[in-house]
Amino acid sequence: MTPDVRVLPDPTALSDAAAVLIESIALRASLKDPLTLALAGGSTPKSMYQHLAARSVPWGKVRVFFGDERCVPPDDAGSNYRMAREAMLDRVPLNPAHLHRILGELPPDEAAQKAEDDLRANVTGDPIPRLDLIVLGIGPDGHTASLFPGGPETEVSDRLMVPVHRPDLPQPWRVSMTLTVLNAARRVIVLVADGAKAPMVARALAGDASVPAGRVQPTDGELIWMVTEAAAAELP
Repeated sequence: MTPDVRVLPDPTALSDAAAVLIESIALRASLKDPLTLALAGGSTPKSMYQHLAARSVPWGKVRVFFGDERCVPPDDAGSNYRMAREAMLDRVPLNPAHLHRILGELPPDEAAQKAEDDLRANVTGDPIPRLDLIVLGIGPDGHTASLFPGGPETEVSDRLMVPVHRPDLPQPWRVSMTLTVLNAARRVIVLVADGAKAPMVARALAGDASVPAGRVQPTDGELIWMVTEAAAAELP
């Protein structure tokens, strides 16, 4: 598939354009067929969430999940849930029953299994639940969600959620969606604002298999990369 690459002038324009896009998608959802939305961690998604909180999203028609989480309590400064809550979730009328966080306070294996069970119970799709929209970022090393270059998790095909151990990171245990789930989605949006990531953006969009973000290629869905001019600097 050919990704839809959208280049925005700067981080503010990127956040606003992504928020407008997500709002438009949510407006087409219904109470009977709500939008299943998976959130990402990171500074660029955080900025977008702040913009999204100010828009007219029909939150009653949205069900929120997370693409990955650090194995920390939900009030920890490193928690993706805490970031999303402070940036957006506390500011919008989302029914708490429609918020499906990854239980990072649990042991990693248990947190991954519970998150996988939650996906199967609340997202339609057989044999793989199909989320309507997944928001992702990309790290300077090319990781996305918590799928890192060379990590065995990038090759897992029989799980929806997996524990990830990276002893070099401040939060060494994480839980992440697998590529199986990411590539089953109806739509994936990858947000990149930092110009320092331009080389990795170019490699991912060129299909470099060593870059996990480049392996996000929805089988029967839409892939949108929204990048700043700085992050697009090395694209053809």
